[in-house]
Amino acid sequence: MGIKMVDLTAIILSKNEEKNIEKCINSIQSIAKRIVVIDSFSNDATVALAKQVGADVYQNPFVNYATQFNWGLENTSIDTKWVLRIDADEEFTPELCDEINRSIPNLKDDVTGLTINLRVIFMGKWLKHGGMYPFKLLRIFQFGIGKLENRNMDEHVQLTQGEIVELKSDFLHHDFKDLEYWIKKHNWYSNREVMDYYSNRNLPEDNLKNGWAIKKRIMKNGLYYKLPMFVRAKLFYVYRYYIKRGFLDGKEGKIFHTLQAYWYRFLIDAKIYECEITGTRIGEQGDLK
Repeated sequence: MGIKMVDLTAIILSKNEEKNIEKCINSIQSIAKRIVVIDSFSNDATVALAKQVGADVYQNPFVNYATQFNWGLENTSIDTKWVLRIDADEEFTPELCDEINRSIPNLKDDVTGLTINLRVIFMGKWLKHGGMYPFKLLRIFQFGIGKLENRNMDEHVQLTQGEIVELKSDFLHHDFKDLEYWIKKHNWYSNREVMDYYSNRNLPEDNLKNGWAIKKRIMKNGLYYKLPMFVRAKLFYVYRYYIKRGFLDGKEGKIFHTLQAYWYRFLIDAKIYECEITGTRIGEQGDLK
């Protein structure tokens, strides 16, 4: 796996990621002392491919991303100073790896987390507009000081102490699966969003030090969910596609914002409405089937 320059363990969650797992692992070989894959019992070649390119693979039943990742923190014998959270459908650019190798050894003692810019690739196109770039996500943190907050969706890293430094380079969300899978995944996501709507919407943002994440959460819970049901999905689409100029990303931008900003948010509202009129609640989802 080559010489590692950073005292860092990468944790990757997987389920049937044979199309993505190799590119993900290969993209971080130059920065990670150790790469750990937490697999929720894939029935494709994910596990074999991950082992083939040098990852340590563990398997654990999936409840949600936060529970699975935190299980990995506690049960995979991590002995490095730093931990990286990276999804199987993501990859690091060479520029980012170089910046990490140069930056981490020179950080001040009070720095315990690093944010990275996310670049979303959809249907092969980098979405530069519509509020899609850059997402500043806290993905690298000191072991023992951070964990994922207990949520079903939009879970962020919580730090118990320290300061955060922003890196300048990008990592990519580039899923090689097709649009049918994207739709199935977002239908699954919508159930998790509804669960959090009822259980976590008003919880305090304890130890959520990433300013971008706090702003996003406040906008979602303090503004978006205060708007009328169903109307808010259309307004969100107008905001993203027209005001934030998502139309500049061409046909891919049109497809993405219609599905992600409108259809997905409308679907969540429809499920909330169904819960209200039936008096029911959505139960635990498990992994994506």
